[in-house]
Amino acid sequence: MNVLPQSKHYNLTHYQQRYNWDCGLSCILMILSTAQREQFLNNFEAICKDEGFGSSTWTIDLCYLLQRYQVRHEYYTQTLGIDPNYTQHMYYSKIIDKDEKRVTRKFKDAKAHGLRVMQRTVDMEVIIKHLARNGPVILLTNASLLTCDICKRNALEKFGCFRLSCIARNTRLPTDKNKRYAGHYVVLCGYEMSSKKLFYHNPEVHDGHICRCLTEAMDTARTAFGTDQDIIFIYEQQQSSDQ
Repeated sequence: MNVLPQSKHYNLTHYQQRYNWDCGLSCILMILSTAQREQFLNNFEAICKDEGFGSSTWTIDLCYLLQRYQVRHEYYTQTLGIDPNYTQHMYYSKIIDKDEKRVTRKFKDAKAHGLRVMQRTVDMEVIIKHLARNGPVILLTNASLLTCDICKRNALEKFGCFRLSCIARNTRLPTDKNKRYAGHYVVLCGYEMSSKKLFYHNPEVHDGHICRCLTEAMDTARTAFGTDQDIIFIYEQQQSSDQ
């Protein structure tokens, strides 16, 4: 029986998002090597145009970017495509009108491009095992349900996500705690069994500190309605080291 280490941590280069929509891209930049990051940043507009997205990205877009840089990964999601229930919400309906063709095509063509996209949800035990054995994890969360123990305040209060949410700005979707939905990507970079804490990089953070919260709190934020429980498991981490 393989026993998981009591703690694990991956050293990532923090990158703060520059716009009100690029938290997902900022997470990708944290995963890439230094040379890859510089290449992406030096050709940012051209790459975004080539990938087909403008001022909104979906998780499938992030997977194509990872594939572009040959980072091995797996994408699990509750919905292969776009959940039709989102069309009833004003902000989602706007971005769905703009993004539906691209997102649908990318899901359809994923296998042909060598992407591993699976309609599956996972529990926190699976996430911890991946962190212990393979690499970081990119999660889509509801930022209104995510509070860092270091920042002390909710991400929306601390970093202004009421104005700068990455997928659903000021959109009210039903959640277990009746909170405003603000789609926001973060990168899980470690855990500590004794404190039951997860460590993560929040692209909204300006000083580069590593955020942390209880595993239960992160689970609530990542499984909220609106996230599709989107998760990207990274298998090739080029700039990680254990502590």
